[in-house]
Amino acid sequence: MAGLMAGFGLYTHAVVRGIPASLAKEALRMGSQSEVDLAGARREHEAYVEVLKTRLGLEVVELPADESFPDCVFVEDAAVVCGDTALITRPGAESRRGETEIMKKALMDLNLNIVEMTDEKATLDGGDVLFTGREFFVGLSKRTNQRGAEILADAFKDYAVSTVPVEHGLHLKSFCSMGGPGLIVIGSSEPAQKALKTMQQMSDHRYDKLTVADDLAANCVYMNLPNKGHVLLHCTSEEWPESATVFEKLKDHMLIPLSNGEKVKLDGALTCCSVLINKKANI
Repeated sequence: MAGLMAGFGLYTHAVVRGIPASLAKEALRMGSQSEVDLAGARREHEAYVEVLKTRLGLEVVELPADESFPDCVFVEDAAVVCGDTALITRPGAESRRGETEIMKKALMDLNLNIVEMTDEKATLDGGDVLFTGREFFVGLSKRTNQRGAEILADAFKDYAVSTVPVEHGLHLKSFCSMGGPGLIVIGSSEPAQKALKTMQQMSDHRYDKLTVADDLAANCVYMNLPNKGHVLLHCTSEEWPESATVFEKLKDHMLIPLSNGEKVKLDGALTCCSVLINKKANI
């Protein structure tokens, strides 16, 4: 099995997308019927993009919102990028399949090697894909199936790919994410802990874990950036007080709390809103 990817967490570019007005009323949702404050969601997203751009110094490609795709701000589901390869997915929700077109163009413009998931039996949302720097875990969920996982394995042959049943929540990353090299942040619910146990059993590597009280708070964005070191975008203490204090244990990380209270009503998490890329300089 491959060792830890050189430069795990190092990113130079991010692709994000604007929030359409249709998000508030028409975006897909599993449980919550809470009313979405569109202006609030846009403020949250602006703050998120501003952190990527200004505080972290990434080159941010901002794609325009499209009213015909209410969920389009959740760009993570449209592509999986690792190294210089981009897999354009086939999202599990039919209403979201058209979101991949503009993403494909943006990633082509960044000179990535494009692989397209064209098999009509396959579905895969990027929110079900956890890349640890050593291997991929793919959640088999309401949105992602075995065939989708197989095509991902074919696209990224350098890495082992294991599948994990997602019995609760929308995606695998609805209750877990990477908090650093070899560190999985995981929710405390029984389904989350069961999924972690599956991942540990399938892997040759022993991962450390950071358990947070709330499953949704386990979704963070980890980066390792020049002049910044370990960076973690995570939930705020206003939204998830018990979970937010757990991140303070990560003494070596630059911790950046970000509000996500509106998009979470639509099952959206912090990783959902960007596709991160490490683009090597053209020499």
